[in-house]
Parts: sequence; structure tokens; C-alpha cells
Amino acid sequence: MSIAVETRALTKHYGSVRALDGVDVTIRAGEYFVLLGPSGGGKTTLLRTIGGFHRPTSGQVLLHGTDVSDQPPDKRPTGMVFQAYALFPHMTVAQNVGYGLRLAKLPSDQIADKVATMLETVGLDGLGNRKPHELSGGQQQRVQLARALVLDRDILLLDEPLAALDAQLRKDMCLELKHLQEKVGITFIHVTHNQEEAMTVADRIALIADGKLVEQGSAREVYEAPNRRFTASFVGENNLLDGRITSVSGGIATVETGGGAISLPSIDTASQGAKAAVSIRSELVALSTAEDAQISGTYVESVYLGLTTSHRVALADGSQITARVVSGTGATPEPGAPVHLSWPADAARLHID
Repeated sequence: MSIAVETRALTKHYGSVRALDGVDVTIRAGEYFVLLGPSGGGKTTLLRTIGGFHRPTSGQVLLHGTDVSDQPPDKRPTGMVFQAYALFPHMTVAQNVGYGLRLAKLPSDQIADKVATMLETVGLDGLGNRKPHELSGGQQQRVQLARALVLDRDILLLDEPLAALDAQLRKDMCLELKHLQEKVGITFIHVTHNQEEAMTVADRIALIADGKLVEQGSAREVYEAPNRRFTASFVGENNLLDGRITSVSGGIATVETGGGAISLPSIDTASQGAKAAVSIRSELVALSTAEDAQISGTYVESVYLGLTTSHRVALADGSQITARVVSGTGATPEPGAPVHLSWPADAARLHID
């Protein structure tokens, strides 16, 4: 598969602030690629630098193999969907969608045909004569999508496109975006801080924090098998237990934590005496009998979350670990009771970073 976007050692400074710090990213043509991370981590700066709205301090942006680092947005094969709807309130839906085509001086009959086709593509057929204020938030977002897609550019940049929507509409629009991308077949690059949104739409996810690329992979890879501590802390609900490696032998590392010693598969950078962290997803932790327990602690409380209930357990050093189970299953211990915790042998992951 060909490469649509590549950044090489991309750096962007704002005075003494490094918004991007040597970011290398490769995005395949036709891929739905998500930039995920905390606010202020650099993901929007990366997106806007790819689109030409920011000029890099150093490094390169290549689109389809061509260095476009010094080219303005209108010279790049990219369209942009902003967080705010940015629609012209005095124009109809059809006029908003056709705005860029009119600037390009296409014949009016071609504009009308392309606009009608695109409105049908995004599910707004029959709404072309309405004004933006007559539409719902989701419909207004689809107008903005149509306005970007109608220009026939093959890379679409989406900057927090669902941030203004309520939770249920955001879930619905996530699926619509994914289906739309599959339908039009172009490259989507989507910025969000919402991990559920990212995992719903993404073919691949890149974690961006402190201006750096932390880790990338499929949604399943970054959720189930995070390599970096930051990924484990940001994606999903992971327990992170700090400790020190006491032994490494036969591909197994033993880490002494506040809840006791934990043995788990080692990694290349593991060495005896090194500081380390162990991550275990909360849904893989279970309250258990003493005979099969990995660690023990004192029961703190339960938190009912509807489908699931989280059981919080305090360890000897004061840290806590959470076991998340389907609500209504198993007994709930009394606060202060001694409890034991277990998880599958391959559930714990070692992090040294």
C-alpha cells in the first residue's frame, strides 16, 4: 500500500515551547489514522503542520512522497474539518458545500451536480436549501464534512470534529465517520483526546504527548498490549504498580511492588535493580481465594457503574488496585476486609520508561 503522509523529525517551536519534538509518522493511503493524546500534547499542531497551517521549525512533511513543508494549505492535497462548524450562516447548506468549488471557478452546473452527490453521500439529501441554524449539531458537522470532501482531495484532516456534540450523538457520528471513510476511500487523519472515539474509528492510533510520538499501533494493540507506561495510563483502565526488578531469569522478570512480588514476561530493557512499573487492565483483575492470588490487600469500596462495578483495594504501600467486574456477579467484601487478587498469567505487562 502506498504512503499518503510522512513526517520526518518534525519539530515546531513557539518561543521556548516545543510543541512538536522530532516526530516521525507514516500514514498509509486509504487509512483511518487517529492522533490521540492529552490536551496540549501536540496532536493538533501536528495535524495543522501536515495541512500547511503551521510551518515546521525543522523537519519535513511529505504527501505522496513530495516534500510540501513550505507549501501553503491550498497547494496541498488536503481538506480540513475544524472543531467549530465554521459554516456561513447566511448561506444555504448547498451554498456552504459549494463554496470552495465557486472559488475554484467551476461551472455552475458542475458545482450543482457535485454538491448534490456529496449531500447524498453524507446523508443530507433534500436539505440543500436549509440554513445552518435549521440543522442539528450532527447535521451541521456533516455539512462541514461535505464541504471538505467535495473538493476531491485525498487526505482529510479532522481536528476534534466531534468535540461539540453530546455523548450519544458523538457515538453515532463516530460510526458515521468510519462508514463515510470506507465509502469514499481516502485517507482520514483524526485528532481527539477521547479514547473511545479513537478506538471506534481508527485503523491505527498514534499516541502523542509532550510533543513526542509515544507509541502507535492498531486500537487492539494499544489497548491490550501497550509497550509504554504512558499508553497504559492513558488508554483503557489500567492498574499501574510501581516497583523495582529483583530478578530476571528465563524470560521472566520479578518486580517487587507495594502489593508484593509480581512475576511476568520480561522485556529487552529489563535488568535487576531497575525501577519498573507493572500494568494490568482492571477488567482482567478478579477477587480470588488466597491459594491462587498474585497479591493481597485491604478492601476499600465498590463503585457501581451500571454494566460493571469497580472494586477498589488498598495495598500495603497505600497504593490502590481496581478490579472491574460485571455488575451483580460475586460477593462484595466489607470495607477493611482482607482480600486477594488474581489475573491471567499473560495479563500483566512490564514497563521501564
